[in-house]
Amino acid sequence: MNRRAFISFLSAAATASMVRPAPLGAQEARDAPRIGYLTPGSLESPEVRRVIDAFRQGLRERGYVEGQNVVIEYRGAGEKYDRLAGLARELVRLGVDVIVAPSTPVARAAQQVTTTIPIVASVMQDPVGDGLVASLARPGGNITGLTVLGPELVPKRMEILKETLPNVSRVAVLWQPDAFGERTTRDLLRETEAATQGLGVTLRFVSVRAPDEFDRAFSALTAENADALMVFPGPMLFVERRRIVDFAAKRRLPTIFTAREYAELAGGLISYGPSTDDLVRRSATFVDKILKGAKPGDLPVEQPTKFELVVNLKTAKALAVTIPQSLIYRADEVIE
Repeated sequence: MNRRAFISFLSAAATASMVRPAPLGAQEARDAPRIGYLTPGSLESPEVRRVIDAFRQGLRERGYVEGQNVVIEYRGAGEKYDRLAGLARELVRLGVDVIVAPSTPVARAAQQVTTTIPIVASVMQDPVGDGLVASLARPGGNITGLTVLGPELVPKRMEILKETLPNVSRVAVLWQPDAFGERTTRDLLRETEAATQGLGVTLRFVSVRAPDEFDRAFSALTAENADALMVFPGPMLFVERRRIVDFAAKRRLPTIFTAREYAELAGGLISYGPSTDDLVRRSATFVDKILKGAKPGDLPVEQPTKFELVVNLKTAKALAVTIPQSLIYRADEVIE
């Protein structure tokens, strides 16, 4: 483990020890505000716990201590997205003061069941395009939060891929068609096609809508005989990241991903995107303002301020890919 990784490990361990979520049902704080936290994943998942830790860290930075002056009602869908709306209704029936939605699908599910309870979405792809807010500056309804600039980051990822593989000519794109609204999806596709102009790169898109479609999608990707793979943002793709990384390793297919968890935790080659932990931590600021009386429709949606380029040299060696020194120097983390 290099020095930077060791320091990061110590920091993460310290944070986790400070903000470990209390067991469900173990929190009682009379007259304290009540937050509903709804996740598509399992509450027992280490990845979900990590995101919850980041949110609770943000709350602590603003003076909230779970079980003392704030209560958090956790609900997890266990990767069953059709359960989200029902779980959101449970939170509404509990009379929570605000619902925290870590991703666009969760925010959309909560939006279906309440137009009055404030919703703070931590990681939205395109909140305007997905119909969650009227505009970034003036959301106008009961939803606000942070966006990850989904379509806008596609050209940067293509640039990184081309820098890594100068001779790449055929790139497959794995995407989740119904992950976001029609406009967001259209923008993702358009930005990807525009990013290849003048690069001599041919694109091949392969869709996957549900976990049971991966075998079919992987067969289609294999048939494309691509030089490299780009994975679009998508909640289901994120959850299934180890499966995707394992496929890429088996096929010796260099792949660029959207979030550090792909490269850091699952062993993917390269990732570039906003820091999810930072966005989730910052979402606590919106919760704080709402609990103090602010209306979500008056709180502008914020954009990422921290972007992370992660390069996994161990994976690069296994794939026989030489990472340019220029990319290594710019990386926020290099995994060796």
